[in-house]
Formats: sequence, C-alpha cells, structure tokens
Amino acid sequence: MTDQAHIPTGTLQPGDIPGKPTSASRTTLSHIMTGSDTNLLGTVHGGVIMKLVDDAAGAVAGRHSGGPAVTASMDEMVFLEPVRVGDLVHVKAQVNWTGRSSMEVGVRVMAERWNESTPATQVGSAYLVFAAVDADGKPRRVPPVVPETERDRRRYQEAQIRRTHRLARRRAIKELRDRRAAEGLDAEG
Repeated sequence: MTDQAHIPTGTLQPGDIPGKPTSASRTTLSHIMTGSDTNLLGTVHGGVIMKLVDDAAGAVAGRHSGGPAVTASMDEMVFLEPVRVGDLVHVKAQVNWTGRSSMEVGVRVMAERWNESTPATQVGSAYLVFAAVDADGKPRRVPPVVPETERDRRRYQEAQIRRTHRLARRRAIKELRDRRAAEGLDAEG
C-alpha cells in the first residue's frame, strides 16, 4: 500500500504532504522486566513503564513524520495492574491523529509472564502528543494520518476531543493567570 492509497486522486495541492495510513508507523516494543526495574514495593516502577511508553510513542512519531519528533505532553497515563519482575511487557503504539506539526500517539501496555502461555493482559495506557522538529528544533509539517479501520476512525475522533480539551484547559489556565496578575495576585515575593 502506498502512502497515497487513501488520498483521492487530484486532491493534493502543491506543498501538501501525502497522507500515511495508520499501519505505516504502528509498532510494538517488548521488554522483559528484571529486578533493576522494581520499586520499593517489589513491582515494576511506574517510571520504567512510562519510559517504555515514551520510547514506543517516539518511535511511532518519528516513523510517521519521517524524522525527529519530541514529546510535547503525556496525557492520561493509566496504570491498570501492577507489572512484576519476569513479566514480558509489550508496548503497542500508533498515531491516532495529526495536526500541522503535532501528532497524538496512543499507547497500550500489555504484560504476560515470560514462562507461561497465558494471554497478555492490558496493564496500562497513555496518550502522548509529539511535535515534529527540523534540524534547528523548529516545528515541521507532518503527513496527515489516514485511519484504515473503524477502530482507527474511532481513535481519530477521540483524539480530536482530547485535543479540544487540552487547548481549552491551556486557554483557561492562561486566562486565570492573566486575570490574577492584573489583580496583583500571585506576585513573586
């Protein structure tokens, strides 16, 4: 399947970037958890899982955008079950939505015992926003993501809702800070 498989012929304008299907950059990273990954409770430290999530999401963002991409935010990191030493962790990531230079990457974290044949269970999930950057660290355009399945289309729509909420939250916080500053509150001192 080519990058333009889902773009109707003649709809690309000069300067437009052809879309890429969701499957073009989807990836899974797997890692076995060892004693060095544990916290004081003897389970795998949440920060270890978060790094694996960021690594997988970064790989997907770089693959989709065709170059460097940096983490802009991590939303809704949810830990559903503890991960233990000896668990084989699979971090599955895909681009859910793209803007001009940003991408939302959805990540699902699965775990299974390394020595058992039981199915993997979901132990976590997260949504991250990446910004594609050029060699000078300036934002650069990314190809649109082209959802391929009903699940991909649902994820795309949900990502648009999360983006709207992120922007509204950022705007509300800025307005509050500006108002408090105008009233002389929150002065450094």
